[in-house]
Amino acid sequence: MKLVSYLKEEHEQLAVLVEGMIYDVELIHPDIPNTISMCLNYWDDIFPVLQAGELAIVDGHIGTRKALPLDSVQLMAPVPFPPSCRDGYAFRQHVAAARRNRNAPMIPEFDQYPIFYFTNHHSIQGPGEIRCMPDHLQKLDFELEVAIVIGRPGRNIPAEQADEHIAGLMIMNDMSARRLQMEEMLLNLGPAKGKDFSTVIGPWLVTLDELQEYEVPCKEGHVGKNWNLRMQCRVNDIQVSDGNLADMDWTFAEIIERASYGVDLYPGDIIGSGTVGTGCFLELNGTGKLNDPGYTEQWLQEGDKVELEVDGLGILGNTIVREDSDFSLLDRKKNLSK
Repeated sequence: MKLVSYLKEEHEQLAVLVEGMIYDVELIHPDIPNTISMCLNYWDDIFPVLQAGELAIVDGHIGTRKALPLDSVQLMAPVPFPPSCRDGYAFRQHVAAARRNRNAPMIPEFDQYPIFYFTNHHSIQGPGEIRCMPDHLQKLDFELEVAIVIGRPGRNIPAEQADEHIAGLMIMNDMSARRLQMEEMLLNLGPAKGKDFSTVIGPWLVTLDELQEYEVPCKEGHVGKNWNLRMQCRVNDIQVSDGNLADMDWTFAEIIERASYGVDLYPGDIIGSGTVGTGCFLELNGTGKLNDPGYTEQWLQEGDKVELEVDGLGILGNTIVREDSDFSLLDRKKNLSK
């Protein structure tokens, strides 16, 4: 099942997507809450009702008279107001390439435990414009990822049971302002201002029942579900990235296990996979310069169209726009040299 959140009379509205038409959840049952956050809080009870409603739509028992074409509405993030957003570091290929490109050995701790960081859950957005300040546009980057949404709360969740807490998957673009990120991480803290301006998710949330045909075994020595989903990024219709979710080394289940240690996870919490191999310009530029000293770096520019496509999850499209401001944090740095 595909669930979308869209703007209806200036308010969030939850709907089911079937064959290019969206059906408000109230058409399935009048007592279903009209926001994804409320539905996730009662996910075990509401999900079977939504499944039955989707089947009724497919069978023609709920007509299209009150449905809307997908392209007639303004999509929001599938989970517009998550309680939190974490992002993992699950693809060894990406980590190894990034370290190799800066002449650093692969860190052995990567294979010992999964890690993640918290990003700004108030900057979650869906398809559409990504507003950038001048400093963001200095080495602006995309990051091609998949994210999960927590549908069942828990604490100290073992990896062997963690998949039961996943409501679904969606595409995630962990936008990165690399100039700000590299500067602040010299102080061994962050990422902060290099990440907190925009994290894009969407275009819809796909529940796990719809992804069963894509399931594949996880890597040897690991625990949890994995999916054979090709992941691509195009910038201005030119493909720049090509990976697969099946290449995750650490599973979402294992990341949930670590994230929930001594901590409550709540319905609606978002957890990203981390960047797939070849899934950002930082990695691509580093590899390009390693192979060719004359390589010209590429970064996102104002007006660029970015599309992330993942098998089974859709296409997430955004356009880079400049905010109407010349304010720069980089210009405010103190010069302490005498």
